[in-house]
Amino acid sequence: MDSITQAALGAAIGGTVLGRRLGRKAVLVGAVLGTLPDLDVVIDYGDAVANVTEHRGFSHSLFVLAGLAIALALLSRRFAPARDISLRRWGLFFGLILLTHPLLDALTTYGTQLWWPLDMRPAAWPVVFIIDPIYSLPLLVGVGVALATGRAHRAPTWGLALSCAYLVFAVGAKQLVEARIAPVLAEQGLQQAPRLVQPTPFNTLLWRVTVADGKYHHEALVGVFDGDRSPGLETYTRGADLEETALDSARGRRLEWFAGPFLRYETRQLDGRETLVATDLRLGFPGFHPFAFTLATRDDGDWQPVETSEQLSSSSRNNRDALARLGFRILSPEPPLCTSEFVPRHWLISTSGRC
Repeated sequence: MDSITQAALGAAIGGTVLGRRLGRKAVLVGAVLGTLPDLDVVIDYGDAVANVTEHRGFSHSLFVLAGLAIALALLSRRFAPARDISLRRWGLFFGLILLTHPLLDALTTYGTQLWWPLDMRPAAWPVVFIIDPIYSLPLLVGVGVALATGRAHRAPTWGLALSCAYLVFAVGAKQLVEARIAPVLAEQGLQQAPRLVQPTPFNTLLWRVTVADGKYHHEALVGVFDGDRSPGLETYTRGADLEETALDSARGRRLEWFAGPFLRYETRQLDGRETLVATDLRLGFPGFHPFAFTLATRDDGDWQPVETSEQLSSSSRNNRDALARLGFRILSPEPPLCTSEFVPRHWLISTSGRC
């Protein structure tokens, strides 16, 4: 999630656990510690692929943060002026604030390395978009009331309860979407294909389904309010003929570890050279994928890995129009909205049903 939300979550937990004893201090300390893991963004690894795939790494490890929580609890029990607070209470305070940060991040699509340094793929169980005002607002209101009134327990607790209830709703909405898309995938023989079901920007009422299928990937939009309307699938080329070349490079293998099968490969002319580009299909929205990386250039017929990978911006400029269209689509499946409206037409292979 965004850092403001993470700070609000930490502040709300701080107020809930120690607000009665420490007042505003519990809220403020919680806000600082709640955003602490995100400070890894200031680290420059010298390469675009490394910067993206190392984010949410060691600083989001449950092992690292649990150790830090224990150390802070021991130090606070020994040196904090509030001598009546038990070690168990300090441990609960620091542990919940620090550990909920990566756990909330894991409920988004990006991927969080919860088990670093173990060699495991980043965890991602997306039920909320990386920025969701409905989740964040109760936390912010609760924290704001606590800071304004000095009563730092009740309002943060209510804010935390409402935000947790929203996550429960999001899980239920995702299950509904999964049930609606399952017959469509079965009809296409895609029951076992890797799929990603995630909310579209800023809401949990309209969901995007992405299915990886060898040379192709499929996209569908499914809304909570779609009723009995059967979702349509749009099929796109994935550029799989370039995958072997991409995986010949260390950066290509790192991206495959990070994003799994949800990568598209293509060639672009950049600075007068034919360049192999990999795009993470999970993040953003068709036509607005923010994570595209240069991997290799072709010289005299042979592909050579780039010395330093670069992150390329999305070529589409219709962001406001797309968000407006998505906003209307949230409440009704009519008029239909197709993801292919926002991407180059030559990527589209076929469309089944109405978008």
